[in-house]
Amino acid sequence: MASVSKEQRTFLFLQGPHGPFFYGLGRMIRAAGAKVFRVGFNAGDRAFWFGAGGYIPFTAPSGDWPAFFEGLLGKHSVTDIVLYGDTRPIHAQAIDIAREMGINIHVFEEGYMRPYWCTYERDGSNGNSRLMDLSIDDMRSALAHSDLDIPEPPARWGDMRQHIFYGALYHWFVLFRNGDYRNFQPHRALPLWTETTLYTRRLLLMPVIALGRMLQTWRIGRGGYPYHLALLQLEHDSSFIAHSPFNSMAEFLEVVIAGFATGAPKHHHLVFKAHPLENGQLPLNRKISELAGKYGISNRVHYVRGGKLARLLDDARTAVTVNSTAAQQVLWRAIPLKVFGKAVYDKPEFVAADSIEDFFANPQRPDSRAYRDYRRFLLETSQIPGSFYSTRGRRQLLRQVVDMMLSEEDPYDALRAGKLPPRQNLRLVK
Repeated sequence: MASVSKEQRTFLFLQGPHGPFFYGLGRMIRAAGAKVFRVGFNAGDRAFWFGAGGYIPFTAPSGDWPAFFEGLLGKHSVTDIVLYGDTRPIHAQAIDIAREMGINIHVFEEGYMRPYWCTYERDGSNGNSRLMDLSIDDMRSALAHSDLDIPEPPARWGDMRQHIFYGALYHWFVLFRNGDYRNFQPHRALPLWTETTLYTRRLLLMPVIALGRMLQTWRIGRGGYPYHLALLQLEHDSSFIAHSPFNSMAEFLEVVIAGFATGAPKHHHLVFKAHPLENGQLPLNRKISELAGKYGISNRVHYVRGGKLARLLDDARTAVTVNSTAAQQVLWRAIPLKVFGKAVYDKPEFVAADSIEDFFANPQRPDSRAYRDYRRFLLETSQIPGSFYSTRGRRQLLRQVVDMMLSEEDPYDALRAGKLPPRQNLRLVK
């Protein structure tokens, strides 16, 4: 769209990550001189806007959303929309309309190199990201303008508890204070009461789960056998739903176990690691045990419930996943990787194209130089240090991302043109 001053820009926020990040982001954009409005679809959206001005409730049936949204764009002369995740129906519809009208589209996501960074892109993320069409040679050409040293991540991450807390609180508002939003339909199939209960139980049981996880990890480490790691995702995760060949996590489990039983050496083991936010909705452990028995490898298959990935990666021979961002840690360690879905890191230089059976039988190490260039490119563009959930993490994220949003160019074009913004100290919060 044509260049406009900050004072002429109007940002319309849709749904954001659980918690107060969008509220803080809106305040800072207002401070820069732009106008800010927020559409709320339920009581959780309203609660985390904290009474700030510009709140617009959408209470009509979901079928009315496209016309309602298009009306807002015209009424408020909207120049920019801001959203978290681009695949939930209300966001996908909004993006299509905004794109046709030449409106800037700002997309936030969990970090492609999570958990120490957040993702900020224009127009789309994950399988809809511009990264999908950029080759390693394209990235190397753009990096001619960069002298960034690759920062090391901190040894520990401190916002998992906040992430779960805000998720539980958000769903509590939706469950018990949603009377003004009776037409609200969540983008996940799981009933709200069930999701709220699972979030709350997960929060309360964190110490017990952590103890069991430590014991499982200790047993695997003491086993002395070579093992391969399968990185599980949340079945309701947008990347799994929108950018995966599988209809369910059970399908992925069977493909991996069958491929391992056929291709892996008989003395190797297979370890499934659950997502840190896995809430127990799916009986993963039981399903894995059932499939391991079906393929005659019960004594060679293990399950670890969430937790940090680093200790398991220390001795892993390979890793497989649908399209988990945790695969970035795998590639950072030069461990062979196989993916099944669309992923921004799925580049031929460092992701295996073999069948799953051949991959387990004869894995090849990734091109570490190519991956380091890829990683440098992301850290100069779409990966912003900080967190949506912890207080310190939000402060660090806001220090950099607001100026990026106000820039006329998206991060990828800015790097290619040599227009690098002032870089904040890449000290990563813990």
